[in-house]
Amino acid sequence: MKRQKRDKATRAHAKGYQAGISGRSKDICPFQAAEPRSQWLGGWREAVEDRQIGLGTR
Repeated sequence: MKRQKRDKATRAHAKGYQAGISGRSKDICPFQAAEPRSQWLGGWREAVEDRQIGLGTR
């Protein structure tokens, strides 16, 4: 059974979340186009909020 790839916006959001939860700067966003950049930054912001309330800590 073939696995279906997630769309680029979902992947950008997930990558931004991963960067944010690990404490990386939002300046490292790899996207230049408006839509993926917006998704990446949205994921990053979500992760930073999650980190502040204690999620993602070991």
